[in-house]
Amino acid sequence: MPYFDMRPARSNNRTTALGVLLGVVFIYFLYSIRNASVDQSELRLRVQTSAAENPLSPPTSAFRKQPNSQNAHGVRRPPPVVHYQLNNLTSTAWPAQKNEKVLILTPLARFYPEYWANLLSLSYPHEHISLGFITPKTKEGNAATAALQEAIKDTQSGPVEQRFQSITILRQDFEPPLNSQDEKERHKIEHQKARRASMAQARNSLLFTTIGPSTSWVLWLDGDVVESPATLIQDLASHDKAVIAPSCMQRFINEEGQEEIRAYDFNTWRDSDVAQELASKLGPEEVLLEGYAEMATYRTLMTKLAKTGSDRDERRLMPLDGVGGTALLVKAEVHRDGAMFPPFPFYHLIETEGFAKMARRLGFDVWGLPDYFVYHYNE
Repeated sequence: MPYFDMRPARSNNRTTALGVLLGVVFIYFLYSIRNASVDQSELRLRVQTSAAENPLSPPTSAFRKQPNSQNAHGVRRPPPVVHYQLNNLTSTAWPAQKNEKVLILTPLARFYPEYWANLLSLSYPHEHISLGFITPKTKEGNAATAALQEAIKDTQSGPVEQRFQSITILRQDFEPPLNSQDEKERHKIEHQKARRASMAQARNSLLFTTIGPSTSWVLWLDGDVVESPATLIQDLASHDKAVIAPSCMQRFINEEGQEEIRAYDFNTWRDSDVAQELASKLGPEEVLLEGYAEMATYRTLMTKLAKTGSDRDERRLMPLDGVGGTALLVKAEVHRDGAMFPPFPFYHLIETEGFAKMARRLGFDVWGLPDYFVYHYNE
């Protein structure tokens, strides 16, 4: 006699529901893995795209070794002929969107961890940033180089998004005029011409060694600038100026124990009739210096015009005749056209102030942002 089981199939229903749930979870897991791998793949692709293709590429391009450098007979292949279309290079107000390469150059006499931390916090894509350093042949320079190398090792072996495209360290091939980097000693007026000439030599060596055919912008950033907005590069470039400088300020504690800020860099200025009159009376090898009572120029100092109250406008612009080098963004074409840092009196100006004069003589305008601040280390 046939037997029919008339009990409801509850266990079958539960098994089906559990199978559907496990399937949904598995699909979600695969989708999450795929998204993460896509993000990492895109980053790797951007890094690979910005890498160099041959050993003749400049240091601003990360070197990728060619897999086959010899032919079948074991003879080394000749180096390739490399073509660079500089006419296609752009320096726009939207550098991040255009993937424009930025070269950050720093003459480094002392290493401050705050400087490096500030550098790492820059939001500009690091795979489009190359770094260049030059350190003096002194005991302090040796210590700075060692500390810098440790910081570089940690960064370049860390998360991919933190790594820079390339990093170059140069050691000066000339003796510095001052062995001490004490702030009071290095700012004495009697040391200025020799010190600034040496600084100009260091800047030029660093610039000419590291600038590459893909460099769109050069950001000069002193090693004692320890605080700046994370969007520093984008903010300065957004004005689309050939040369532009923010105000370099300094945080300090006043007599009441409260934190305040004060102007630090006095090399960023608008010229005056008094200064031009003084310059006309100088000998051919004499230079006009700024910020010294012995040489009152009555120039308009940009940092003295900085506003810190509610009327502060970070996009306020002013034309300049002289600049400092604490923070300075320059379109690479300005340097390529010949604007460098004169280590000799150039219209009675030297180093960064001489650079501003040279850029203007080449037809480039120089601008400043009095209300946009970067901060210098307080010794």
